[in-house]
Amino acid sequence: MSPRARPRFAATGPDRWPHPNRSAKNRIAYRQLEGALEHAASTYARGRLVDVGCGRKAWEPLFAAHVDEHVGVDHVPKLVDGVDRVDVIATAYDVPLPDDHADTVLLAEVLEHLEDPGRGLAECARLLKTGGHLIVTTPFFWPVHDQRDFYRYAPGGLRYLLEEAGLEVVEIVPLSGVWGTVSLQISYALERYRRGAAAPAVDAVASGIQWLAARFDRVDFQPKFSWNHLAVARKPG
Repeated sequence: MSPRARPRFAATGPDRWPHPNRSAKNRIAYRQLEGALEHAASTYARGRLVDVGCGRKAWEPLFAAHVDEHVGVDHVPKLVDGVDRVDVIATAYDVPLPDDHADTVLLAEVLEHLEDPGRGLAECARLLKTGGHLIVTTPFFWPVHDQRDFYRYAPGGLRYLLEEAGLEVVEIVPLSGVWGTVSLQISYALERYRRGAAAPAVDAVASGIQWLAARFDRVDFQPKFSWNHLAVARKPG
């Protein structure tokens, strides 16, 4: 019998990097995202990083020890305490930076918002230097959360799109198993009851369900139900 699979990014540890969207309903998700991006940053990130769809550059502190420069690209300015965090205002399809500009490109929770994902990935490939890496995270099981929320991606779909963009897939890794995914769906479903005096109770239930799920995933890991995947691809040459 083959060894039982284990999650690469366990969500049983403490929160390490603050994120403006973290809350009781999604704490397990951000712990897993942190683990995935810490792995990608330490293994693949270097030099100049172009963060496409950067928002408020929430992941800049995580990558800071591994890159020399963090260039944020977004279609609108994003402010933190009145400070604009976007360096280049542009869409993901037409970034006004030269070819071979980046050693690393980050596309964190952005691909699902692109109506033409192939075109967006081709632009990322254009920006990359030969040998540079594209780091992508994107959901597979996740509630609809935006008017520009277009797609969900299985590993096979990610591989196809990355290869069509001329990139070599290095790894595609699930962030969770079924229990983490189910706990997130329940936590988001409970949000409609999070009103007034009931809010602390709803938060407590969501936190408890996710605490248990993180531990269930460690003993019964079923990655085909992962809510999200990390994909890393390299520009060949």
